[in-house]
Amino acid sequence: MNSVTRRYFLMSSGLGVAAPLAARASSLNGANNRIRVAVIGVKGRGGSHISGFAALSKQNVELAALCDVDESVLNRRLAEAEKQSIKKLGAFTDMRRVFDDKSIDVVSFATPNHWHALGTTWACQAGKDVYVEKPASHNIFEGRKMVEAARKYHRIVQHGTQIRSSPAIQEAMQLLREGAIGDVYMAKGLCYKRRDTIGKASEEAVPSGVHYDLWMGPAPARPFTRNRFHYQWHWQWAYGNGDIGNQGVHQLDVARWGLGVGLPSKVQSMGGHFMFDDDQETPNTQLTAFMYPAEKKLLTFEVRHWDTPAEGTDLKIGVLFLGSKGYMEISSYGQYRIFLGKEAKPSGTRDEDGDHFANFIQAVRSRKPEMLNADIEEGHRSSALAHLANLSYRLGRTLVFDPQSETFPGDAEANAHLGRKYRSPYVVPEKV
Repeated sequence: MNSVTRRYFLMSSGLGVAAPLAARASSLNGANNRIRVAVIGVKGRGGSHISGFAALSKQNVELAALCDVDESVLNRRLAEAEKQSIKKLGAFTDMRRVFDDKSIDVVSFATPNHWHALGTTWACQAGKDVYVEKPASHNIFEGRKMVEAARKYHRIVQHGTQIRSSPAIQEAMQLLREGAIGDVYMAKGLCYKRRDTIGKASEEAVPSGVHYDLWMGPAPARPFTRNRFHYQWHWQWAYGNGDIGNQGVHQLDVARWGLGVGLPSKVQSMGGHFMFDDDQETPNTQLTAFMYPAEKKLLTFEVRHWDTPAEGTDLKIGVLFLGSKGYMEISSYGQYRIFLGKEAKPSGTRDEDGDHFANFIQAVRSRKPEMLNADIEEGHRSSALAHLANLSYRLGRTLVFDPQSETFPGDAEANAHLGRKYRSPYVVPEKV
């Protein structure tokens, strides 16, 4: 541990002086009580978590600590915070030490996907409220365990599908329910992101300051390469879920929300890894269909990775809703447009973002999960769509799914992939 990290870490290690956990939890009621937040995983999306919670300081929210397994990343964020005159922060490389600190009320996860479920479970068990990035889980089993942990320990757990806090998209959902485009029978999610090759990376020694065993956590132990680490982990099955589980979860969530459906009874997905000869394991081109026979609705999703035309007026990342009177376009950042009739005449539009972090803090103060715009139950379902798509793709066949039991009836092969084998001691428990 280098000097900067050591200085901050020692500041945050005296854990015996905080108020008892039960007292801390009960004291959060009311706008005048301080909420202390730790952000875990601070390289990429974690930067938005840092700025998002720091911006709530006038609401008596204190950014209290940062945690990352890469000391160089951690030190850079600490230095940035110091330049911005943010109060000196506690610093950790092991998230378990964050959970030990009873002065921390909230933990916010922007770690790789394979850490979301176990980190959230541990945090709930330690009495912390949680903001967790998308996708909620790495597999279907984990998502259900996260919901169970939130309910058992009476924790507020917000999923990072922040478009649910957009007033414009909330209005769009209401318009769909009111019949603005007639009877909605289909939604198509789009993820057309130009992704270049990741190349090939050789095995090498773990870089200095990287706590690689902690980074691997629940995943299998594998030698270090640059393509199994920062960001490129998205394209490795052991840690990520491809683009349908990366960008795609946002659009799957909106599509499911607008259709008014939960989990499907049938899924079919196909595609491949085209153009590049590199280390990527996940598909870069993928077509998926989710069937809802009882609701008479269809949800489709398409991932394209290279140069490709937009759909609708200019949509490359978003959702198209098709109805008996027209269609609606929803972009990825809080805008909707309605087009009606054979001539597709514009009928309504609005563009307005929201503050997902502020919504989370409001729910933390109220102790009412129903105030969340993206409760973990919704996050689990939308993430499960990505997992179902990937499982169908990897098995190479259509899957029949029971939304109630969240299993594949009579399909031992598919059921064997609902979860994963965990590397001790980083085990997501059957009983949380």
